Order: sequence, then structure tokens, then C-alpha cells
Amino acid sequence: MKQPYSLNRRKFITRTAQSAGLLALADLKPLMASSLPESPLKSWTVQEVIDLILKEGKLSTLPDTVDTLKSGKGSQVVSGIVTTMFPTIAVIEEAARLKVNFIMAHEPTFYNHLDKPDWVENNNIVKQKQQLLDKHKIVVWRFHDYIHRLTPDAISYGVVKKANWLSYYKAGQPILTIPSVPLKQLVQHLKQSLGITQLRVVGDPNQTCQRIGLLPGAIGGQRQVALAEREKPDVLIVGEAPEWETVEYIRDARLLGQNVSLIVLGHAVSEEPGMEYFIDWLKPKLPDLKITHVASEDPFLWM
Repeated sequence: MKQPYSLNRRKFITRTAQSAGLLALADLKPLMASSLPESPLKSWTVQEVIDLILKEGKLSTLPDTVDTLKSGKGSQVVSGIVTTMFPTIAVIEEAARLKVNFIMAHEPTFYNHLDKPDWVENNNIVKQKQQLLDKHKIVVWRFHDYIHRLTPDAISYGVVKKANWLSYYKAGQPILTIPSVPLKQLVQHLKQSLGITQLRVVGDPNQTCQRIGLLPGAIGGQRQVALAEREKPDVLIVGEAPEWETVEYIRDARLLGQNVSLIVLGHAVSEEPGMEYFIDWLKPKLPDLKITHVASEDPFLWM
């Protein structure tokens, strides 16, 4: 039976209104979604970040380590992280400019291995540095022992990566075998890849180098000489070397007919690539934090 006109008209109006309502709701959804508050970013304290690094790196807590806070407190909420080699005045000021309050530094803040502020009594530079850190409420954590215990050692890995030698690298092994290259060409490669202005060299620029002993940083003359004696590399590449130890050993070795050379990169620039690489390791684990590398750079002016 055909329904009356008025009834059909009523159904049409009702359905039209419902459809319009659904369309209007659909139009509103993006607006409603955009007006909803975003999920809050997770806040991290300094100690929580340190604990995360140890956990993710599968590192046991060291009972005797220099990796301690040099300023600030572990309970401080982190606004961002800066990695660097040395927490120089310039690095601290750059962290403050970036509004970052947590510096991870590979080497000492106060000019001695244990970071004792009274290493030299009444040190005015130490006092001014402490005041600057306090002013900007910046925490400094030394990240030396633990980063070297990561697998692979993040410092060595970062240096090898920046030198484009990863294909020749074996974790835990300081010896790399690269394609044969004259010493002078090897020096040029290191200057360009690592961004170093000048290198100090003991050896013949035309000597062929293939077997490399790579020891960034300052592990000491005894270990440097021991590696040279044991592994017989063509060239020993170090961060810094005691001139009365490793340097004189290489000089005499050459005078006695041994085909070995020495390249001294400089301490800061030799390990800086490792602290730079560590950002790649850390960022995926702390996506809510701004993490930046600020190089402390070569302290020397070459004249």
C-alpha cells in the first residue's frame, strides 16, 4: 500500500537531517582531533638517563669510576643533552644558549683525572667555571669508563666510522689492515676525514702503510709501546703520546731499521668522533629529548 505523501515527506526530512548531521560530524572530527591535547612528552631526570644508558648498554655499575657528576644533581629534570669531549667554557655557554642543562663529557671538567676542584688550591678558573655551571643550572656527568665498555667501544667505533674504515674494523681489536697507502697520503686522509688541521708525525712520508695500530685518546706510553712491540704495525696512530716515551721509542726503532711510523692526532680531536657517534646510539632510546653534539675542538693554535 502506498504511504501518504505527508508520511513520505516526513521520512525524507528525517533522513536528510540525519545525513547532514553525520556529514557535519565528519567535518568536525579533524577540528576535534586537532583541539585535543597532545600526549605529554616523558620527562627524564639526569639519573634516569644515566640508568637507561647502563641498562641499554648492558653495563654493570662500576664501584670505582671517574664517571660521576661534576656539577648539579641527579634528580634534576633534563631539558636536553649535549655530548662533548671536554666541557670547556665555550661548550657550557653553547649548552646554555641551546637551553640544554645536561652535558655528557668524556674528559675532566676541572683539569685533573679525578676532577678534584682543589687539585690546585684556590684555583680561580675552577671557581669561575663552577659559578658558570651553577648560573645556568647545568649538570656535567663524566662519561669515560662506561662508554669505553660499550660493545663495540663507542669511542673507537666513532673514530673508525668517521675515518671511513668500518669495513676494516673488528670490535675490540686496535689493529686495522687497510689498502696500502704512503704515509703522507694517510696523513692527508686523517686530516680531511677527522677534520684536523695539523698532525705531528715521526717517520718517512713515503713509507707504505697498511697495518695500522689505532689508539685514540691517551692510554699512556707503556700501552702504546707494548702494542707496537707486540703487533709490529706499519704506523701507530694515537691521540696523545708522552714525548719521552712513545715518541722516543718510535724514533729509536726507526734508527735501528724498523719500518714503523707514528701519527699524533691530538687528544681532543682523536676521541671527539666517538662522542659525536654516541648521539646515534642514544637518540632512538630517548626520542623525547633534544640531544646535540658540541665539539670542544682542538685547543692548539698552529703557528
